[in-house]
Amino acid sequence: MHRTLALLLLTLVLAAAASAKDKDKDKYQRPGPIHLTRDGERWAEKTLHKLTLEEKIGQVFMIRCRASFLNVENPEYLQLREAMQKYHVGSFAMTVHVDGPYLLRSEPYEAAELLNRLQGDSKLPLLFAADFERGVSMRLMGTTVFPHAMAFGGDGKAEDAEKFGRITAEESGAIGIHWNFFPDADVNSNPANPIINIRSFGEDPKQVGDLVAAYIKGAHEGGMLTTVKHFPGHGDTATNSHLGMASVNVDRAHLDSIELPPFRQAIAAGVDSVMVAHVTVPALDPDPNHVATISPVIVSDLLEKQLGFKGIIVTDALDMAGLTRLFANNIGRASVEAFKAGNDLLLIPADFPASYNAMLQAVQSGEISRERLDRSVLKILKAKASLGLQDARLVDVNALADLVGKPANLAFGQQVADAAVTLVRDNGKVLPLKSSLKNGTAKAALPYTTIEETHNQVVAVLFSDDVRTDSGRAFAREFRARIPDAHVIYVDPRIASGMSDEVLKAVNEARIVVAAVYATPTAEKVGNTMAMADATGALLLQVLDRAAEKTAVVAMGNPYLAADFPKIENYMCTFSNASVSEIGAVKALFGEIAIRGHLPVSIPNVALRGAGIERPVQVAREETKHAQQ
Repeated sequence: MHRTLALLLLTLVLAAAASAKDKDKDKYQRPGPIHLTRDGERWAEKTLHKLTLEEKIGQVFMIRCRASFLNVENPEYLQLREAMQKYHVGSFAMTVHVDGPYLLRSEPYEAAELLNRLQGDSKLPLLFAADFERGVSMRLMGTTVFPHAMAFGGDGKAEDAEKFGRITAEESGAIGIHWNFFPDADVNSNPANPIINIRSFGEDPKQVGDLVAAYIKGAHEGGMLTTVKHFPGHGDTATNSHLGMASVNVDRAHLDSIELPPFRQAIAAGVDSVMVAHVTVPALDPDPNHVATISPVIVSDLLEKQLGFKGIIVTDALDMAGLTRLFANNIGRASVEAFKAGNDLLLIPADFPASYNAMLQAVQSGEISRERLDRSVLKILKAKASLGLQDARLVDVNALADLVGKPANLAFGQQVADAAVTLVRDNGKVLPLKSSLKNGTAKAALPYTTIEETHNQVVAVLFSDDVRTDSGRAFAREFRARIPDAHVIYVDPRIASGMSDEVLKAVNEARIVVAAVYATPTAEKVGNTMAMADATGALLLQVLDRAAEKTAVVAMGNPYLAADFPKIENYMCTFSNASVSEIGAVKALFGEIAIRGHLPVSIPNVALRGAGIERPVQVAREETKHAQQ
């Protein structure tokens, strides 16, 4: 009897523990493909009918949320709570803090904890989105690092873009991000484009469309909503729309053959949302003050009716100068006009309270019908239901260690960066670097000791916008791992003139020179150009005047660089400044990896799309391993 009672008690305890464990699991989001069930549809429709007008207005806004640790009484956190409680905001765009040129990336645990807390404080489940164009590593450390989109164009494999989408979805979902503002469907047909450039997969509409569709497929398998951007195409512009008015000055035939095909492929692939750009397109809407975001002709007529898109239409950030300059005297009207044009979700308004109140007034006055508002709110609620957020809105923070930064995924990110490296020019006298240094260099010393003999046999000049950033750090580390006494010099526009004598002296004495140029599009970059600044450009020109024959130029970003420097004799492109691209560039320079990349864009007066000099591995693996120790 005692044994029977003991066994019964043990069974009850185990059953209770299992039940508690199952209930604990049920409160967490479960990874899996996106799927809107009939129950999910019913929840969305039922919820819509329960919402007040004020709550519906809040659902069509998405505001910023910066991932970092925040005490519950921190003013920044209280502002986020107020946005939910007073303005009923339904979505947040997660980003991080910045400090001048520095992006203050946070940790996955901090981000997941903050997003969980916000979910718990919200009446309705929240949608969290992010701009993860290069994967989660754009904002959070310890995650898989990927190169820019154009590197996938250089790699040329649709299956790699698909895997890119799947891994990004898995890591995003682990921290509570449901929606990525990617892939970029812009066809970068204008080499002078200062804001798209390497964010695009390339200049061929078919290749761009194929890679976009592949990414969407992978992301959906991983359970992440996708956004194709920047409709109707931002690739043929010469202005940064974050800073001013950009215009796409092409005819309708050009739009139909170049800009629009990737968007058509994305829609056919089931993309969840389309982001509309702050660009003017005279061929579609001749009004000079009608950027696409506020143009019914472009949003409602072209995107919805002609292209048949039924998903969520989201504006580009409403705080960008390309739009705000049109509403300087009444900033709240920007949201009203964007919504009237056909957008469903209003992203990051310049003044959220003013924009919310302007939208509320527009609906109350009848300027925007309640039926029109309901249609957009229902789309957003259905998106939440397709993710199962009505059943479980939190993520399991304890699962992060299993899901984020998997070694196999990290290796894949490096593999893509390596495969993208493209050799455009080679005079046969410099590459691979190891074979050019027959006498070798000084051996590596022990840590914290000085290398006795340091020579200028090999000089690496790293040109960046700001030497205080991370640009060049991974490159220099990998370079010195192979040549410990290499002379590495960091240069930016502020110090280039003052350092010219030192740089040119080192170049004159060197047997081999490597010039790595970091130029990538950023929203905050002053000016509308991707060209090198005057001071750094002048210094590179002097280096080439003296030593072009023994200099290898590596474009760590903008591949069009060579068009400005016709004297370049050895030219290599990585299409990205990500750390994996820096490592890939060094491995390629030393012949440690096969060079198989091909240009996804044409470089004026230098090379056509598809060009690329292929090279086999030229250094034994054992030597490579030794160099990296």
